Amino acid sequence: MLGMRAFTGRAPTRGLLVGMIVTVAAVGADSLYVTRQMARLRALQTDLADRNRRDSLQLLRIQNDLNAIGLAMRDMLDGDAPYPLTAWSAQLQRTRQDLDDALRREEQIAVAERTPEQRRYLAGSVSQFWDAVDRMFAAARAGRDAEARAQIRLSLQARQAALDAAVAMLLVENNASEEQTAARMQGIYGQVERQVYLFLAATLAAIILTSLYLMRSNRRIFERLERLSEERRDIAQQLMATRESTLKEVARELHDEFGQTLTAMGAMLGRARKQMPEASPLRSDLHEVATVAQGLLDHVRELSQTLHPSILDEIGLEGTLDWYLSTVERQSGVAVRYERSGPVVALDVNVAIQVYRILQEALTNVARHASATQVWVRLRVEPTSLNLEVEDHGKGLDEVRTLRGLGIVTMRERAALVGGTIEFVRPRAGGTLVRLRVPVQ
Repeated sequence: MLGMRAFTGRAPTRGLLVGMIVTVAAVGADSLYVTRQMARLRALQTDLADRNRRDSLQLLRIQNDLNAIGLAMRDMLDGDAPYPLTAWSAQLQRTRQDLDDALRREEQIAVAERTPEQRRYLAGSVSQFWDAVDRMFAAARAGRDAEARAQIRLSLQARQAALDAAVAMLLVENNASEEQTAARMQGIYGQVERQVYLFLAATLAAIILTSLYLMRSNRRIFERLERLSEERRDIAQQLMATRESTLKEVARELHDEFGQTLTAMGAMLGRARKQMPEASPLRSDLHEVATVAQGLLDHVRELSQTLHPSILDEIGLEGTLDWYLSTVERQSGVAVRYERSGPVVALDVNVAIQVYRILQEALTNVARHASATQVWVRLRVEPTSLNLEVEDHGKGLDEVRTLRGLGIVTMRERAALVGGTIEFVRPRAGGTLVRLRVPVQ
């Protein structure tokens, strides 16, 4: 209950989930914003670039038409020309149609903003120019060539030059509008870039805050787990100590009470047998009863030593292992090969009993589950550690039983209580190898 109370508290899952949702929402919103802005920029840039290109082409078309009109008027003023002035009427009419179409198209796709005065001026200048051309051709058709040429020199060429200058001004304005568009694009790109930097800063801040929260939560969880582990270790140690104390008491009762009682029974049966006549049939019965009592006494003593080996306190771990391994070999029928190396060390009784119990559990598993006919027990004493290995070539332990079996868990707990490590591996020949390492001083 103490461990459960120590572990209660709000889990960090909700906070981490909220942080993840906020971060993902921020990433999604900023990504959507940047995507839309970039799409708008691409569409605007493409539209403006296309309109500037088409507008420039129309202005160049208008300029070419005006140049063609200028060349035609120059030819009309040439006195050596063999053609009358009216011969240029069809050419100028075609140029007029093309010029009107170019002006109409240019006005529809013009990028640069024009005032109403500029629009009226251009339209009026073109209209006045063609009115003057019509009057010139009317004079030429009436036979007044000199008057018609005079109109060309004094009026038409000046109007044509004015229109040419106006178109050139429009080209200049178109280039200026293109530069403004580029500057506008640059400004939008700068704004998007600032938004991206702000988003990156906000995302980095969110990640840092989430990481700090996660580290703090993990630290608190690990502190709680450490406290729980310490409490569990203390409880396990108390339970095992209680179990050993109980087994020791039961073993003492078996040895003292039952053993003494059986010993007394054997002595009384022996005296009764001696008092019987040699020919009495009860002598053989008393002998048989005495034999059964002696067998029961031996069994009680073995059971007492199995529950708590009192010889462990008297002759130490290594002497106890010699006795116990011979008992296992006799009781289970499994051949035990015992190997020992290293110096003799005097272990603390608490360490010795845990090593003995681990060996006892390992050999019990071999006898019950391994279906092996032979087992190797190796004890190696080093300057800083005691190493115990129990190896068999039987069926081996499956993974589920290795992780969850009560005996395996108890062996791990016992090894942890004395500061040791235990592992269960599969040797090359198959079966199971239990390897225990316990530090010694």
